[in-house]
Amino acid sequence: MGKDYYIFSNGRMKRKENTIYFIDSEENKKAIPIEDIERLHLFGEIDINTKLLNYVSKYSILISVYNYYGFYSGTYYSRKKNVAGVLIVNQSRAYLDENKRLEIAKAFIDAAFHHMLRNIRRHSTVPKEIIDYIIKERENMNNSKSIEELMGAEGRGRKKYYESFNYFLKNDFYFNSRQKRPPTDLINALISFGNSMMYTTTLGEIYKTQLDPTISYLHEPSTKRFSLSLDISEVFKPLIIDSIIFTLINKNMITVKDFIIEEGLCYLNENGKKKFIREYENKLSTTIKHRSLNRKVSYRTLIKLECYKLIKSVIEDERYNALKAWW
Repeated sequence: MGKDYYIFSNGRMKRKENTIYFIDSEENKKAIPIEDIERLHLFGEIDINTKLLNYVSKYSILISVYNYYGFYSGTYYSRKKNVAGVLIVNQSRAYLDENKRLEIAKAFIDAAFHHMLRNIRRHSTVPKEIIDYIIKERENMNNSKSIEELMGAEGRGRKKYYESFNYFLKNDFYFNSRQKRPPTDLINALISFGNSMMYTTTLGEIYKTQLDPTISYLHEPSTKRFSLSLDISEVFKPLIIDSIIFTLINKNMITVKDFIIEEGLCYLNENGKKKFIREYENKLSTTIKHRSLNRKVSYRTLIKLECYKLIKSVIEDERYNALKAWW
């Protein structure tokens, strides 16, 4: 089974026989056997030719590209071999059915709320009023009658969740408020970078299934993004990304030296990105005992299982219940 490769240097990639070579700006050459690769993440300025793209397409390798600041730009997504017309029809039907769409969207956000509450309940310093407020917005979300109403309750609950960070984050890290574009402080930079990684990982797991990544339920389907990946990522961002951020900060694994702050924009430098990705890969490979499968599965596998649950829901019209960590 292949793995993710992260390339931070500038240079070029080329194919020679059954091997991909990365040649950096110093003309150093690194060989990567094609069978070792599942996804490529390109953070540097890297030249690629069509000969290479044609080759990686045969192996269904995804190439995700990130901009100068380390934020996700897009994915080269070769022609899917794993397609099913009947699933696309049913995915679309579920989107067009307002009740079914709302049911699925609520499941994503209910799981997100579950994981947010799980995170902050571990810290006795978080005031009870904050937890009660989030619980109330979770109830409002589940009682909502439209996607807009649902998103409003989710937004208010998440804002309060972010406010709770200052009650347990250490080492002089302070969170004012969520600023996405562009991130303006250290914590916003970590959240934005982590969410980008979560989005590309989820897209990679969707790609292994017959789901169409452009048909979504919580986020509006769009011609410019794989919006189903955004949907499923909602379940895992607080479970995976936020817990990594808390660990990096509170264990003093990441410091202000791992960031670049310029002209009101804050982002991780190369060393900071590598630290985050190291913890991210460790988290994805961590295993837990699955209750119904009666075997250990990794966090990455849990994302793929979520895709299969969604398939079962739209094909067999079963209720979709998103993952809620029990461990």
